[in-house]
Amino acid sequence: MKRSLAAVLGATAAISLVLAGCSSGDDDEGSAGGPQTLTLAGWSFATTPEFKTLADGFHATHPDVTVELKEYDAANYDTQMVADLAAGKAPDIYAQKTLKNFYTYQNGKQLVDVSDVAAALGDKVGGIANYQADGKTYAIPYRQDSWVLYYNKTLFAKAGVKIPDGTWTWDDYATASKELTAKLGGPKGDYEHIWQSTVQGFALAQTQGASIESGNFGYLKPYYDRVLALQNAGAQVKFGDATTNNLTYQAQFGKQQAAMMVMGSWYVATLLKQQGSGDADKFDWGFAPAPQLDKSTTGPNATPVTFGDPTGLGINPKIGKGKEATAKAFLQYAAGPDGAKALAGIGITPADTEAVKDTFFQLQGVPQDDLSKFAFTKHDTKPENPVSKYTAALQNILSDLHTAVMSGSKGVDAAITEAQDRAKNEVLNK
Repeated sequence: MKRSLAAVLGATAAISLVLAGCSSGDDDEGSAGGPQTLTLAGWSFATTPEFKTLADGFHATHPDVTVELKEYDAANYDTQMVADLAAGKAPDIYAQKTLKNFYTYQNGKQLVDVSDVAAALGDKVGGIANYQADGKTYAIPYRQDSWVLYYNKTLFAKAGVKIPDGTWTWDDYATASKELTAKLGGPKGDYEHIWQSTVQGFALAQTQGASIESGNFGYLKPYYDRVLALQNAGAQVKFGDATTNNLTYQAQFGKQQAAMMVMGSWYVATLLKQQGSGDADKFDWGFAPAPQLDKSTTGPNATPVTFGDPTGLGINPKIGKGKEATAKAFLQYAAGPDGAKALAGIGITPADTEAVKDTFFQLQGVPQDDLSKFAFTKHDTKPENPVSKYTAALQNILSDLHTAVMSGSKGVDAAITEAQDRAKNEVLNK
């Protein structure tokens, strides 16, 4: 749906008037007419350039506003953020790293109502509905990643294996992985990262009727059976080896230790940067739709099903009132067409993909083949973490299931049964 120009200008003007109306009496640094400093939380700045890109881009359009970055540990981001919010030390603006914790922040009254920003942006920005509660919006998505299949064209050619063509099911993927492993004699056919997402995200998205909140997790079984079979065949690094050796997915694919890898679209930016810096090898690569459950969602006339949560920005309620309007303007910039183009310029998939459908493939190093373009533009992306008061607790149980199955400490059936019992007794019936 397209909004009228008058509606766009009216909504934008509303935020501009809020900015203009801030008085210097709101707080020490609160005058919208003078210099201001906003603080922005992020993680892994060396490999995640989006935060600096947005900070610099906003400063270029708002010279009196400086956006300072505060780096958190990627693996413990939410734990550290919750602690800083409780201690009153959290930044003015903080990213919603995982959608599963949005309910915790919103229910704990740790997010400012940004419904006015959402209204200004309209329906071109995907994922806004995921940050709504009780009819209000509490965070604004600036990126919407979708998981795709990355593949090394150079290694495929060396092995004499046909590259993905957009019609692959998971069985096709498994067959190719085993063949690549046998013919390459060194690199694995694929790399499966240790996150539960790599298995559970696809199972939830692609299995009709699957639901985390149902407490029935049988839909996970065929996905785990397949991954375990690939590990046992030697086509993947074993989960235990990956965790013990602290393997990174960037190095496994970027250093050509694996010919294929399913990963989020954010990896495009990282791979481009690492190939430019020498942290990744130079090789010909592309990306394709993620393998599908069956043939019904494969091919050029179908829409492949994948998963991916939006990544949003929220405002700390303890921000000075004089800076709140400026922070809202930052959210509008980050999620709007200017921020989207800035993000696409470094290979990030923004929430507003309509604004960047041409820009993205003009980047040096981005694959130019038709399949990569198809994978970027056409997909049914389902949330990994449907927003619910139960999601975080259920995902923690499913994380335990993942570790138990992948480490070999429990069989798939036993782990699923245990997880279902825990979901019922510890979460859903309380």
